[in-house]
Amino acid sequence: MTGGEVAGILVAVFWAILVSFLAVALVRLAQTLRATTKLVAEVTDQAVPLLADASQAVRSAQTQIDRVDAIATDVQEVTSNASALSSTVASTFGGPLVKVAAFGYGVRQAMSRTRAGEAPEPERARRTVVVGRTVPAPTGRKRRRQKG
Repeated sequence: MTGGEVAGILVAVFWAILVSFLAVALVRLAQTLRATTKLVAEVTDQAVPLLADASQAVRSAQTQIDRVDAIATDVQEVTSNASALSSTVASTFGGPLVKVAAFGYGVRQAMSRTRAGEAPEPERARRTVVVGRTVPAPTGRKRRRQKG
C-alpha cells in the first residue's frame, strides 16, 4: 500500500464517520419536526374553540358594557330631574315656609309676652329679621329686662 492509498482509505473512513453523524442528526431533526408538527396541530385543534369562546365572551362583555352605559345615562337623567325638582320645590315652598315660620314665631312671642303681662321691649321692636337670622339693635347701651 502506498501513501496515497492509505490517505484515500483514511479520507473514506472520515467521510463515512461524517456522513453517519450527519445521518443521525438528520434523523433526529426529522423526529423533532414531526413532534413539532403534531404539537402545532393539537394546539390549533384546542385554540380554535378557545378563540371562539373568547370571542363570545368579548361580545357578551360588550353587551353588558352597553347595558351599563344605558343605565348610567338613565341614572344621570334621573339625577338631573331630581335636582331640578329639588330646586323647584325649594324655590316654590322654601321662601313662603320661612315667612310663615317667622310669622308664627313672632305671634308666639307676642302671645307669651301678652300672657305674662310684659310690654314689648323697645330694643326688640328695633330688630330687623333678615331671611333666616335676626340682626340685633345697635349695642351702644345695655338692655335691661323689666321685671313685672
